[in-house]
Amino acid sequence: MNTAGTAEVAVRHILSDKVTGGLLAPRTRTITWSAAHYVVKRPPSGKHTVELTCTECSASLLAEVRDHSFTRTFAAVLKVLGVLCAVVFLAAFAYAVHEGGKTLPEGQSLPVLFPVSVIAVAVTFVAAPTLYVQGRKYNGVSMLDAPKPRRRHQIRPVPSGQRGARTPR
Repeated sequence: MNTAGTAEVAVRHILSDKVTGGLLAPRTRTITWSAAHYVVKRPPSGKHTVELTCTECSASLLAEVRDHSFTRTFAAVLKVLGVLCAVVFLAAFAYAVHEGGKTLPEGQSLPVLFPVSVIAVAVTFVAAPTLYVQGRKYNGVSMLDAPKPRRRHQIRPVPSGQRGARTPR
């Protein structure tokens, strides 16, 4: 239902957030929430603020909505950065394997670029998928900082298979 003039979001009320496990057992985080779906209108240009109401506790939440062209451009930039990080990862990994596998004569050390390539592999291993996934799910709607009693809320994009949205007042 997302058109150029609207965005579908879910206002989540966090019911519980528990972390189990410890030193010997794996840590597991379980978050339980209830969600209300809304369709918010995008401004023709720039950004504007909308008020969304949590159906669970009637809290008023402020969200910032970006225009469609900025949203599309920013999402594309994130995806391109993710792909570029993947290319840098492959190049740095290939260089590190090539240089690290050499047998060097006594007293000679690896080139200065080798530790840089190892760091690039580590950074881009995390950055590439993170940027790409963030680009795919970016919808231009973000929650403005809520006062303390309202911090148990989130605003998330609605997956394409779910319907039944409300329009904010």
